[in-house]
Amino acid sequence: MSRFGNLFGGKKAAPAPAPAPEPVVEEDHEEPVVEEDHEEPVVEEVHEEPVVEEVHEEPVEEEVNLENMSKRQLESYGREHGIELDRRHSKVRLLEELGEHLSNS
Repeated sequence: MSRFGNLFGGKKAAPAPAPAPEPVVEEDHEEPVVEEDHEEPVVEEVHEEPVVEEVHEEPVEEEVNLENMSKRQLESYGREHGIELDRRHSKVRLLEELGEHLSNS
């Protein structure tokens, strides 16, 4: 009979054997040897780092090649410079609008 049948037939299934315990491996731990014969005073060396003054430079605008930009990049670049471009227009028209806006500002 199957195990299912044994459960309903009132017979108990034999319990599964328990797994064998893993052997215990003890490691040798050696403690470091501390020599207490001669103690020297601990001297910490102090290194002073030179003070560097931070110079705040104005950001230099890199030359941007608008021709190599995608329409999405042109739209984003236009927003940074205060113009909203419509991506539904052609790339040529976006370049013209952006060029006019940048030359007028």
